[in-house]
Amino acid sequence: MTDYALLARQLDALLDTRDWLTNSAQTCAFIMQQVPELNWAGFYLQRQPEVLSLGPFQGQPACHPIPFSKGVCGAAARSRETQRVEDVHAIPDHIACDAASRAELVIPIVVNDRLWGVLDLDSPTRGRFGADDQAGLEALVKVFIERSDLG
Repeated sequence: MTDYALLARQLDALLDTRDWLTNSAQTCAFIMQQVPELNWAGFYLQRQPEVLSLGPFQGQPACHPIPFSKGVCGAAARSRETQRVEDVHAIPDHIACDAASRAELVIPIVVNDRLWGVLDLDSPTRGRFGADDQAGLEALVKVFIERSDLG
């Protein structure tokens, strides 16, 4: 079982700058190293209306761009709610960047009522993300938001 409270304290200590680019790169690397059974961790940023653009990530080369109208990342961007999917192959509009991915967790990053982007996590293990993982990873995103200048 992953100790997300400990990981949140460690991430808080790691993010020693307000620079969002440095912090997003550090956050991806930290999550990939500390959270088991992941094959991709990265940010997609909203830089233009209704489209997510690839940001810092760890893992295989990724899909870019992602329209809000498609996939799990698009659903998180549209709804501004975390999306937790047990089996991405059961999602009709899933965007398959890595065929090995089975489960996905996408957490929207909202700052001052504006969507900044999403944190996308993929796992090769079906059903990888439970409610405890969702809450723990949302807490890590909160640390990232608090430690970064996203305005």
